[in-house]
Amino acid sequence: MFKRFLSFLLLIIFFTSCDYFSYSKGDNLQALDTIVDFTSVDFSPSFKVCDSLIDKSKKSDCFRSTMHQKIGEELKKYPLTIKDSINEVVFVDILIHYTGKISFQEITSTQNLKDQLPQLDSLLKQSAIKLSTIYPAIKRGIPVTTKYTLPIRIVLNE
Repeated sequence: MFKRFLSFLLLIIFFTSCDYFSYSKGDNLQALDTIVDFTSVDFSPSFKVCDSLIDKSKKSDCFRSTMHQKIGEELKKYPLTIKDSINEVVFVDILIHYTGKISFQEITSTQNLKDQLPQLDSLLKQSAIKLSTIYPAIKRGIPVTTKYTLPIRIVLNE
């Protein structure tokens, strides 16, 4: 009787052992890529002239140079008068929305430049607003809002 009880107990332990009945549901599932780097985009914003470029760095360089060129062309339309010569860099922060709309954020410049050219902020805002259609940055196939800081060198002689 004791042998039957012991063999029955061993049989139950054998069949209920976790090692024999554990099967993992996750073996057949693909690993999900859940780490998202929010500091970079897959494709930077671009103008129509830059859209044909495939290389990420060349497309970004094309965007920046086109942006500088268009803002420079707009600034040349306005006569600026100064007291002393200026050779300074102004940092313009712009926000390119996922819709392609441009928002002007702020300008970082020296106090000397602000004193001599108080209208520079409004001129840069107008220049940014007059930019042609911008295609937004792309992250994982979705248009995203990006912030850019554009350095613009202001060189004016008396």
